[in-house]
This record gives sequence, C-alpha cells and structure tokens, in this order.
Amino acid sequence: TGGGAVGPGRGSLCNISLVDSTSEGTVDIRVGGGGRWAPVYMQLMLILSLQKIVKAGDKDLDGQLDFEEFVHYLCDHEKKLRLVFKSLDRKNDGRIDSQEILQSLRDLGVHISEEQAEKILKSMDKNGTMTIDWNEWRDYHLLHPAGNIPEIILYWKHSTIFDVGDSLLVPDEFTAEEKQTGMLWRHLVAGAGAGAVSRTSTAPLDRLKVLMQVHGSRSKTMGGIIGGFTQMIREGGLRSLWRGNGINVIKIAPETAIKFMAYEQIKLLIGSNQETLGIGERLVAGSLAGAIAQSSIYPMEVLKTRLALGKTGQYTGMVNCAKHIFLKEGMAAFYKGYVPNMLGIIPYAGIDLAVYETLKNYWLQHFAKDSADPGVFVLLACGTTSSTCGQLSSYPLALVRTRMQAQATVEGAPQMTMTGLFRHIFRTEGLRGLYRGLAPNFMKVIPSVSISYVVYERLKVTMGAKSK
Repeated sequence: TGGGAVGPGRGSLCNISLVDSTSEGTVDIRVGGGGRWAPVYMQLMLILSLQKIVKAGDKDLDGQLDFEEFVHYLCDHEKKLRLVFKSLDRKNDGRIDSQEILQSLRDLGVHISEEQAEKILKSMDKNGTMTIDWNEWRDYHLLHPAGNIPEIILYWKHSTIFDVGDSLLVPDEFTAEEKQTGMLWRHLVAGAGAGAVSRTSTAPLDRLKVLMQVHGSRSKTMGGIIGGFTQMIREGGLRSLWRGNGINVIKIAPETAIKFMAYEQIKLLIGSNQETLGIGERLVAGSLAGAIAQSSIYPMEVLKTRLALGKTGQYTGMVNCAKHIFLKEGMAAFYKGYVPNMLGIIPYAGIDLAVYETLKNYWLQHFAKDSADPGVFVLLACGTTSSTCGQLSSYPLALVRTRMQAQATVEGAPQMTMTGLFRHIFRTEGLRGLYRGLAPNFMKVIPSVSISYVVYERLKVTMGAKSK
C-alpha cells in the first residue's frame, strides 16, 4: 500500500501514513509523528460502516475511496469533531467528564442519570481515568461519518428561521434529541409565527411585485416602485397595501406542517436510517415534500394572487373571492399556474440549498474555532445570499405562474398555456419581461430575513425552544 504524510499538525489525522506491515490484509494507521499504531482489520472496517465512509468521502462519485479522498474525509471529519469536543469541554481543560456530558444533554432537553452519563463516558474512555481527552474522543468517532453533527444542526437552521415569502426551501434537519423532546414543533411554531410577522411587514412590497408581474408592461401609471405605491394608495388607501396578506399568512401553518411531515416520511421511503441526509438526498426529499405541500395549499396561492390584484370593493373577503372564482371559472381555476409552480421548486430549492451549504461549510472550515455557532451576522448573510440566488433562478417560472393565475382578471388577455405564455412574454417584452417585479421582490429579502430571524429568536425563548 501507499504511504506519505499529508497536512500539518501533531496528533492530527491530517498527518497520517498507511502501511501494510504484516502483508496479511491488515492496514495500520500511523497517527502523527508519535509512532502510535492502530491496526484496523478488514472485518472491523465492515462492521464500522465502511460503506458510509466511502459514501461520505467519495468526491468523484466513482464508488471507490482512494487515498486522497480518504485523507480529505479524515481532515474534514476531524474539524467537525473538534468543534463538538470544544463545546462539550465547558471547563476548557482539554478533557470531558461525566458532569459535562450530563449538562450538555440537559441543555438539549435530554435528561439522563449520572450513571447513564458515566456509561457513555466509559464507552470512549481507554485509560480508565473517567475523563475523555481529545485523542480518545477523535479515535472513538473516527469511523462514524457525520455530515451534519448535532452541534452544527443546532446552530445552522435555515428554512425554519428565514421567511422570504416563498415556502419552497428544503426543510431543516433536526437532531434526534429535538424530535424526542418535542422541541422541533416549538421551533416550527416559532418559525411560522416569525413568518407571519415577516410577511405582514413586507406585504406592500409583495403586492407591488404581483401588480408589476401582471400589469407592468401594460399600465402607464405603474411607473416603477414609487409610481406603483402611489397608484395603490390612490386606488384603495393605505389599507390596500396589505390586500391579499391575510391568506398569505394563513397558509403558513398548514404548508409548514404538511411539508415537514412529508419530508420525514420521504426520508424513510428512500431508505435512510441516518439522523441526517446528504445534500443530494435532502434535495430529493425536500423537493418532493415541497411539491406535496404546495399541491395541498395551491388554491390558497391562487386566492392570494386574485385578492392582491383585486380592486376596492370587488371582494368582501377570502370566502367571497373563492366563491366568485368557483362560480365564474370552475374548480380548475384554483390550479392555474400549477405546472410552472411545481417546476420552480427544483431550481429554487436546489440552488438555495447548494449555496447555503457551500457558505456554511466554508465558514466551518476556515473560521470556526471553538464553536459551530456562526453568530447572527454570518447566519443572516448566508440565508440572504442563498435565498436571493434561489429566487433569481426560478423567477421566470414564478412570473409565468402569477400571470396564469391572473389571466381571467385581465380584460382582453388571451388564455395561454405555460409554454405559450413564455413565448408571448419573450416576443413582446423581451428577456426583461420575465423579470418584471424583481426589484420589489429583492427589496423585501433583507427585511424579511432580518425580521423573521429576530421574531423567531424571541418566540423561541418564549416557548422554551433553546438551541443550547
């Protein structure tokens, strides 16, 4: 077998060499420069989830783990394990005792006895000191791959915290402790409450976006953002700025609940028995869960668009609007724009997830030292950037969806299919026409993310849903 030192650091897994010292099918791993040997037999490697290690470290997706990929896996895994070790080491003495384990689990809402904490400790304690140093901790977890260890999951919630008005994000992962103690539902309720406040605060910008998407190319009075606000206030007063916001807030609760429950069931169907999924699996499960949730509440999406486009006195409320649509256009009207909406889930969710995970991993690898907690500004910056990229990628589909939802309300407008509408917009308005309303949409991203984060944190504390 090959050998060679890779990377710096005494006592680090990034400085290793592999040697077949006995020529009997065993591989020895020499750690650091201390001359300590740890024989690892093929049978033991199988028992310790070799397939999961290959899956976690296989960067070129060839189904095999070469030496460089194995070293990269060890280095990346070691960084994450060090973050957890430092968060457990409350005394900062380089060792973890049973009381520190006990207190850390209690902070997560998991209550165990001191005897149980000692059993956990003994499973990792090699020298019988009843404390665990860094080497013991690292060696125990060496062959236990973890893409999202609990410490990282706790601090890097994304779709639960940030609400930018479009519920197309892949659901967050939750630790086993959060699920067992019911903390996850407190987080979801806090997230729904934060979304309600955030959407209400930015509702004028959202209504302006809808009006510009539908009327922007035809209305001379829709002279940009200032002109749009002036027109809305002149037509219906200040109150009209929030037209359609009620249904937009009401749909948060059922959509959040359906999406999360669907996500958990899909995780089981795809055969994952892990606490967390890889990015590819999360995208598949999250997109399917989003499609199920969107299908369930889509008539409410149509109602929101119709109410936002309605004139003063046209509808007396949500029920009256639904009745009017049903009697005049039939049940099919409640699913106009359904296809582009479903197609928009994959680019939105995929790009948002990829950008967020890339930014998160970059920060963890280059800036995380004593904790996986990124702090409020890093979290807000990552969430804002990923959401903006996701929205930008799927915006033409969102615009076509809105146009199809509104076709019956525009006098003289032909009833077009999705592809026909794309061609019509491109031919008459050019590429720019597919991005009408983008300015007010992006204007509400930063306030939406900021407001939802602040309200989420307040509600989380009020409901006793602590992260640490």
